Amino acid sequence: MYRRTTLLAALVAFGSSALVACGPSSVQPKNSSSDRAQAATSAAGSATPAFGGAASFAMLAGTAVTCTDSTVIGDVGVSPGTSIAQTSCPVTGTINAGDSIAAAAQADFAVAYAAFQALPCTQTLTTLDGLTLAPGVYCFDAAVTSTGGVLTLDGPPAGTWIFKVGTLGTGALTGTNFSVITPAGTPPPCDSVFWWVAEGATLTDSSFTGTILAGAASTVTRGAFGGNVLAMTAVTVTGTALTGCGLGGVGGGQPSCTGKDGKDGKNEDCACRPSDREDDGKDGSSKDSDHGAKCGHHDGPKDRDHGHDDQRGAGHD
Repeated sequence: MYRRTTLLAALVAFGSSALVACGPSSVQPKNSSSDRAQAATSAAGSATPAFGGAASFAMLAGTAVTCTDSTVIGDVGVSPGTSIAQTSCPVTGTINAGDSIAAAAQADFAVAYAAFQALPCTQTLTTLDGLTLAPGVYCFDAAVTSTGGVLTLDGPPAGTWIFKVGTLGTGALTGTNFSVITPAGTPPPCDSVFWWVAEGATLTDSSFTGTILAGAASTVTRGAFGGNVLAMTAVTVTGTALTGCGLGGVGGGQPSCTGKDGKDGKNEDCACRPSDREDDGKDGSSKDSDHGAKCGHHDGPKDRDHGHDDQRGAGHD
């Protein structure tokens, strides 16, 4: 009994001295600015979720793809549906209608969708119009609509902006004459902006940048679109110049590529997969990944400025 009492007294004394040594100033309040900054750095930096096989798809749908009077640079796919309707819509890339490549891409998209949904918010917003935002994860509880609005993204070349629409369960993204720009008035790098949407996205006459991850059907009408449209259901593009954004440098996803047979990457000597990233993480010269250069591997987010052209060359020659 004496020894227990002595041990208890010693523990109390140690705890008291620890509190005195640390002091109340060392205790950060919950959800402090430092917490938010740390969350933004983690969620909007190297922890950006991977896209895997969906990385090269400019348009990826679950039920159907409809493209009319448009141009598309990037792969186009649908799964488990099989419908891809093209009317005056040239595609610079591979077209995968209900095949194994589209199925794998859709599965990887579902994983990425869930991962983006789980990212903690840096800040909750109610509008996009007239804002100038630093890199971070910005959330909307429900739907967000912009008519004639301008969103300015101001940050370093390696910065990442993630927007989550409908975090409480429902909400769509709607933009008409909506623009996404940098302070210089030019579009930001397309692989630096991501739009997670609980429901669908509808963009009309907009100058839009970023990858849309939509839980429902998405439509782009006229305007210009620099990025990818990935949807759980249908994707419809009309009168739009859509330039897909290869996401090989973001989260480890890789683009599709052309095999020796000149077709769609099914050749085993040039089948791009996330697991094929070269050992040295550089230019595909690793002896353990001799096809890395063919498939357009890159260092990571720092290669954004030149990664798009390299990846398209690997996938769409």
